[in-house]
Amino acid sequence: MCLSIPSKVVKIDEDTNLATVDTMGVQREASLDLMADADVKIGDYVLIHIGFIMNKIDEEDALTSLEIYKEILAAMDEEERQNAILEGDQCEGS
Repeated sequence: MCLSIPSKVVKIDEDTNLATVDTMGVQREASLDLMADADVKIGDYVLIHIGFIMNKIDEEDALTSLEIYKEILAAMDEEERQNAILEGDQCEGS
C-alpha cells in the first residue's frame, strides 16, 4: 500500500537541491528537483513520492493527517510501524 505521510522540512541544502525532512521522527533526504525554485521553505509540510518532494501541504491538513497516521500506527507492531514510515513514500507503479 502506498502512503504519503506529511513530512516537515527541517533543512535545505541549496547546493545539492535536497531537503532534510522529518517524517514522524524519522529524518531523511528528499529531492527538490520537481519543485519550483524557492517554493519549499524550512518549516513547510510536504508530500514525498519515490524520494522526490511532489507538493506542499497546508500545515493544518498535515497535522490532521499525522494524527490519523498515529492512530493507524498504534494498531501495528514495531517492525510494521518502522516499515510504514520508512517505505511509505517508496511506492512503485502508482
